[in-house]
Parts: sequence; C-alpha cells; structure tokens
Amino acid sequence: MTKSISFLLAAVIAAGMMSTTASADDKKGQKAYLKTCKNCHGNGTKGAAMHTQDEWDDLFANGGAAIIKKHAGTKAEPFFNGDTFKANSQDLRDFLFMYGSDSGNVPSCG
Repeated sequence: MTKSISFLLAAVIAAGMMSTTASADDKKGQKAYLKTCKNCHGNGTKGAAMHTQDEWDDLFANGGAAIIKKHAGTKAEPFFNGDTFKANSQDLRDFLFMYGSDSGNVPSCG
C-alpha cells in the first residue's frame, strides 16, 4: 500500500513538472515585450496594466487575431503579421496576463 501511494505521488509530481516546462514562459514574454513593445507602450508595468487578465486572454485568443487587428495601420503592424510575433505570442501573452491590471503582480522591469 505504501509503495503504491509513493509511486502515485511520484507520478503526479513528474506530470506536474512536464506540464510546467511545456507551457509558455512569462520571463521570455517579458524579454519579448521589452524588445518589441516598450517603445510604444512604456515599461512592462505600464504595458501589462493596459488590460485586465480576461482582456489579455481575449486579445490573444485565436492566434492573437484581436491584438493583430488592434495594431493594423500602426508602425507595429509588420511585427504582428510576422513570424517573430507568431513565435513569441504565447510567451508574450503569459507575461501580459501574469501582470494584467487586475492581477496584483508587478513585473521586475517596471
């Protein structure tokens, strides 16, 4: 009985670690934000606080269709229609979501 419980607990911990590494990374998103968005939207604190967590979710849904549309006709349009945004969108979303205006979190870049 003890061995089976230990095995089950180890399996749960291993599964948790795998799912964490497979998800996007808010630290990578912070770097992407500072590189691509800071000039227009200010530091990470100001930029992330532009929307609530639910609003960030909506903007990045469907491959970021809403945020791409929001930046249409701006100088940022080429970025949002390019491969760099596609490659970094989940990380960027995680950063902005984690520090959204209703999260109570403050990023280290601001």
